[in-house]
Amino acid sequence: MSLATQDSALLPGAAESAYLSGPREFFSLMKPRVMSLVVLTALAGMCIAPGDVHPLIGFAAILAIAVGAGASGSLNMWWDADIDGRMARTALRAVPSGVIAPREALAFGLTLSLLSVLTLAAVANLLAAALLAFTIFYYAVIYTMWLKRRTPQNIVIGGAAGALPPIVGCAAASGSVSWDAVWLFAIIFMWTPPHFWALALVKARDYERVGVPMMPNVKGPDRTRLEILIYSLILAPLGLVPWFTGGGGWLYGAVALTLGLGFVWRAWLVFRTREGGEANKRAMGLFGFSILYLFALFGVLVVERGCGLIAFGGL
Repeated sequence: MSLATQDSALLPGAAESAYLSGPREFFSLMKPRVMSLVVLTALAGMCIAPGDVHPLIGFAAILAIAVGAGASGSLNMWWDADIDGRMARTALRAVPSGVIAPREALAFGLTLSLLSVLTLAAVANLLAAALLAFTIFYYAVIYTMWLKRRTPQNIVIGGAAGALPPIVGCAAASGSVSWDAVWLFAIIFMWTPPHFWALALVKARDYERVGVPMMPNVKGPDRTRLEILIYSLILAPLGLVPWFTGGGGWLYGAVALTLGLGFVWRAWLVFRTREGGEANKRAMGLFGFSILYLFALFGVLVVERGCGLIAFGGL
């Protein structure tokens, strides 16, 4: 049963949320860590877009995309509060802990969705706004409400939502979608499964307890380790594509090559180490490194474009 049909009294303390919730608690609904990654990847998409964008328009567009990401997070937390409350990793989130009532989280998410899309349409263009609306819908409805509890491919298919910000950023800056932005989408799309499955290997019991069919619970940890390695082997060369196409410069190429090899090496360690605490250590090591990988890759791309280093050529 979803929270759409639950009374707030079913969540301990929800009735008191008016006294417990404030700006900080509502901001937590927006998943600020995820939002920061969305901002960076959308900014990278904006930087590689053809043409120039006025700084004020660019700032407003990035802010709208960030709010849209927050809206997705809020709707996700509203819908998933029933399972979040039974998982150690998520039990203290605002809705399952009773700090914010489900209806408040839903209203907050819907309000942010509307504001972000309308703002992007006003400061940028209708294509970017439509893409942002689709991103929110994809994450909140297709992934959260449909895929997450039905298939072990939830992360694979649902990962498209997290991969769309560079597309949205590019469209906001130029009114079109370039191939460079598509390659950035592909990188994030291929990054998502090994990133989440590394964590799922460690948190498999949590997912099993709430009936979420993550790969380790359905196909087993060994199959999950193999899939992590396969995706990593595809991701590493894919990360170099912007360098070959001219989207990234020599610094990007060096970072993509070095971190790509590091990603594959850690995936190999996860594949090779199958039992005991060492296996969990390897999985969490890959999970942490995967975050560094994506932040570094897109961060360097932004720095190159922002500092004009691309003028030296993709050597």
